[in-house]
Amino acid sequence: MGPAATADFYRKIVQATPATRDQDHLRTMIWSDPSIPDRATAFLHGGESPVQALIAGARRLEAAGAAFLAVPCNTAHLFLEPVREAVGIPILDMVGATVAELRRNTAPGSRVAVLGTAATRASGLYARRLLTEGLVPLEPSSEEQLAVDTAIAEVKRGTEAAGGAALAPVLAALVAQGASTVIAGCTELPIACSTLTTTPPVTDPTAALARACVAHASAPRAEMY
Repeated sequence: MGPAATADFYRKIVQATPATRDQDHLRTMIWSDPSIPDRATAFLHGGESPVQALIAGARRLEAAGAAFLAVPCNTAHLFLEPVREAVGIPILDMVGATVAELRRNTAPGSRVAVLGTAATRASGLYARRLLTEGLVPLEPSSEEQLAVDTAIAEVKRGTEAAGGAALAPVLAALVAQGASTVIAGCTELPIACSTLTTTPPVTDPTAALARACVAHASAPRAEMY
């Protein structure tokens, strides 16, 4: 849905694939539709729902032969249940993939900060799952959330370094509060983080979803076409 985030996701699929030649990589179809209504506005303010556009894109990919789908947008996961019901192929869970990696790599009781859109924060999309895994979610303050929103918007307008500059003090503040890692829970945020010369530990859901795609495609049950 965000073009820069979509490009970043595909790059991370390539990086996550154990390949030594072109033929070792996954056959991949990308449906990039930036016209899908804003997910945060829909959730927070009752704006136009993205569900029908998401279903249309999912069905288009299924009809083209996709064996499974991945949606590199965290906030869109608030709307995926009707999309799953509308297609006959699996849709991988970005949030679940991220939390599963944290469960394996993070000590129980650790504080994990969650950054994302205001809708992701308000919905508890990550916080609920972290709690079930024995991890303690930390959230930015209202003022820090405004800086996160600014970082997301800067990446969307192509000024990625400005996004990183807006995000840096928020990352530092959360680590100072004891966060062992910070979930960059909007697909624009890892891009903003990539412009910083130094960052605290950051968990990248885009990369976690890419690794989940490679694992799913490699499983015996998965056939790309």
